[in-house]
Amino acid sequence: MTVTATYEGTEIARSNRTVVVEGNHYFPLEDVLQGALQPSDMHSVCPWKGEASYYDVVVGEHRNPDAAWFYPAPKDAAKEIANRVAFWKGITVAAGGCPRGPARGPSGFSPR
Repeated sequence: MTVTATYEGTEIARSNRTVVVEGNHYFPLEDVLQGALQPSDMHSVCPWKGEASYYDVVVGEHRNPDAAWFYPAPKDAAKEIANRVAFWKGITVAAGGCPRGPARGPSGFSPR
């Protein structure tokens, strides 16, 4: 099934290889629109996945701060999401053409 992520009417990710963890689709980085992700200073910690880092999602003049997250060095229990990114905060994720409810965001979210 093809899953897409859209922000401000622009498709920023498309993949049939997402991994779903805790209701969030994690997209392979190579399936994300080049230039749409800009590093953020935000970090949070999940007890079983490890430390998350964030990206701002940028499309044209629109910036959505900390709207994507990834685990640069996930713990062994979460190794399947290495080199993948998930979206929340105003990014529409649709599976098979059907938008799903709002993304849950990183579990155990506790900003550092």
